[in-house]
Amino acid sequence: MDRIRIVGGNKLAGSIPISGAKNAALPLMIASLLTDDTLTLENVPHLADVEQLIRILGNHGVDYSVNGRREKQQQGYSRTVTFSARNIVDTTAPLLARMGEAKVSLPGGCAIGTRPVDLFLEGLQALGADIDVDTGYVIAKTRNGRLVGNRYVFPKVSVGATHVLMMAASLAKGETVLENAAREPEIVNLAECLN
Repeated sequence: MDRIRIVGGNKLAGSIPISGAKNAALPLMIASLLTDDTLTLENVPHLADVEQLIRILGNHGVDYSVNGRREKQQQGYSRTVTFSARNIVDTTAPLLARMGEAKVSLPGGCAIGTRPVDLFLEGLQALGADIDVDTGYVIAKTRNGRLVGNRYVFPKVSVGATHVLMMAASLAKGETVLENAAREPEIVNLAECLN
């Protein structure tokens, strides 16, 4: 739909269902990797990206149910994630924070030059991660088995990088301060979930 035309003069009444926001749902789903506790998300949109992420999370031992139908997945975490969707690189943070290492495919493979993930890679380094990018993968390891809180100033505002560093900082030792962070509603949703 390109536009909505409203002809005035009549009182509007009624309600319509509004689907949940993909931009909020995907980071919240990824945050489930940070805990063994149950995380319940409601009003998650039924989209291909959501379905694909459910499968990836299932490969990491996440049990899930959709509309009350529970699916049992294999146990344990995999340190390697290969997937083409943009958000999958965001799994680097919880895997790194929880397991001390992660190997995650870059969106679009091995890009030459500036990558859309450079901001969050720099941020993870500020929290004590060693980062290598090799043949289309981000390979990240903590130096002492755990990320360490730090102050990080984003050189430019980035919603994705803010999501990633919030998740990484949630299990890091000590306090993390993120400056020039994004402030979109989905950032607030993630902060409320992590708190």
